[in-house]
Amino acid sequence: MNFNFFGKKITSITTILPENESFFDDEIKNYNFPPKKSKILKELMGYNKHCIASKNTLASDFIIEGFSFLFENKIIAPQDIDVLIYITQSPDYIIPQTSTIIQHKTGLKKDILCFDINQGCAGFVQGLFQAFFMLENPCIKKVAIVNSDILSHKVNPKDRNSYPLVGDGGSITIIENSEQKNEIFCFNQTFGENALSISIPAGGFKLPSTDKTAKDFEDEDGNIRSLNNLKMEGASVFSFVQEYVPDMVDSLLKNAGLMKEEIDYFIFHQPNKFMLEKLADKLQIPHQKMPNNIVENFGNGSGITIPLNICFNLKNELNQNHLKICFGGFGVGLTLSGIIMDLESIPSINLITLKDKK
Repeated sequence: MNFNFFGKKITSITTILPENESFFDDEIKNYNFPPKKSKILKELMGYNKHCIASKNTLASDFIIEGFSFLFENKIIAPQDIDVLIYITQSPDYIIPQTSTIIQHKTGLKKDILCFDINQGCAGFVQGLFQAFFMLENPCIKKVAIVNSDILSHKVNPKDRNSYPLVGDGGSITIIENSEQKNEIFCFNQTFGENALSISIPAGGFKLPSTDKTAKDFEDEDGNIRSLNNLKMEGASVFSFVQEYVPDMVDSLLKNAGLMKEEIDYFIFHQPNKFMLEKLADKLQIPHQKMPNNIVENFGNGSGITIPLNICFNLKNELNQNHLKICFGGFGVGLTLSGIIMDLESIPSINLITLKDKK
């Protein structure tokens, strides 16, 4: 599905990370795998360190810290936000929705629309879709897209397939209407037949968590996890990305009437270095146009990897320049979401730390 918008801009991006870092070299002993092969895996996948939240930290804590930073530094005021879109797969509660908790704890006005979206890897891009729709209404001036997850709490530390890459954190992105009426090109597809390629089998109403689902087992590849833990079929996800993301990019470019060379950066979700390098090669895009250094520095934080990518890699350029960007989110669902848009200079790009709760 292709659809378009006009005249929307990002005016602020803040990413909030836990202060605790865990290093792959220290974790090797946890895996049922020869250390020598783990070292090879480290180089291939780009594993190094990742940011892990303490067990007492909630996903909403990152957002509360982020809004506090924005308000204290007068980047935005609480009464300015008309819509709060909270995107997570690790909510504080099943009921109520976490966005209402955030609204109260941050002092946002009561005359506000709050809702949660259950989405992961494509969550930032789908949040942009929702913000653009909301801003079509003249009574809405500013939308806050809020991504946050603590999926490390749901990954078994003995699971070599998932634990080395997982990261935690949050991000707050402010979207407004722009006087520049540049066209924004959007794309979305859903492949529900492969939905369980990335899943947490137990914990929902279909299979409630019990002592039995909490019991660890070893899979055919030597990874150890329980049914309460995140399960990712790496080969299936890799094939999905390599097969369908290039088609998404081609569709976006055709819709926009652009060539790949006219895109300044391809800012994509960050599953791992290997997958992004292979994707860039298939798209015939220079690696420097598709930054792939988020997992090695912070881990795969699900919906925050795109805003974190901007904060870490593009801050200096976006303080001064306009850039034509292709965003790409892909994974959980399985879902493909993409956008081509012009980013005006963004004066407020921040990367801050949430101190661990003891």
